Amino acid sequence: MTAMVLQKVCIQCGLCPTICPEVFYLPDSGGSAQAADGEVPIEHQAAAQEAAESCPVSAIVIQL
Repeated sequence: MTAMVLQKVCIQCGLCPTICPEVFYLPDSGGSAQAADGEVPIEHQAAAQEAAESCPVSAIVIQL
């Protein structure tokens, strides 16, 4: 599974890194949330999926 944040959709609310900080983060320089590169570790997949489902603007794409 991989995670991606749609930069043009993200409103920088900070919910995804609150739910799954192992996969999502807000850059120190500001701007949209980012997802870690590569495969989401198995132990964080449920939290990453929860973050995607909780995103108020559906800016997170999960690919299996």
